[in-house]
Amino acid sequence: MTAEPLPAPTVRVLLVDDHAVVRQGLRLFLGLDPSIEVVGEAANGEEALAQAGTLRPQVVVMDLMMPVMDGIQATRLLRRQHPDTEVIALTSTLEEHKVNGAIEAGAIGYMLKDASSDTLADAIHAAARGEVRLHPEAARRLVRDFRTPDMRETLTPKETIVLQLIARGHSNRDIAQDQGVSEATVKTHVSRLLSKLGLESRTQAALYALRHGLARLEEG
Repeated sequence: MTAEPLPAPTVRVLLVDDHAVVRQGLRLFLGLDPSIEVVGEAANGEEALAQAGTLRPQVVVMDLMMPVMDGIQATRLLRRQHPDTEVIALTSTLEEHKVNGAIEAGAIGYMLKDASSDTLADAIHAAARGEVRLHPEAARRLVRDFRTPDMRETLTPKETIVLQLIARGHSNRDIAQDQGVSEATVKTHVSRLLSKLGLESRTQAALYALRHGLARLEEG
């Protein structure tokens, strides 16, 4: 008798947008996924930081253009204060300074507001697993504009494989299973390769791999 697959773990999400109707629409869309729980809403970056400290969401869906404190500054501070919380930038524009600013601030994903509910839900689950998700055009622009840092040390063959798998959107758990090692070992590889490359995030690592031909952009 075949065992039934285990249900996906519930992901705690905080919605941040200065338009109440947008937050309401997102809540309704995401409510279709029983494994996503919207634990709170915020209308600007300052509110988002306060809510994150209280609610401890796993993923924050962050608008970029907001009063009081914009999404880029909020993302930077949130990632600094709550490094275990991932941020998906969700905006209506692909302006290059906003795309670059969001990723530099620490966002793990960049999606457009016209994305389908399934696409957004998939991005949220991916972010909770530590996987990079970027709108295809945003990824192309980021790769084009990404400034390659000077490599401080040469990557080992294992670190190079881990870098390639990160660029393909794999989580630490996926990489551990693929390579037959523990997640702790993968975390060590990730930490070391980021240090050697002078990078600050998995998203920047993915862009580095794409820029150097270690992975390919998916069309879509």
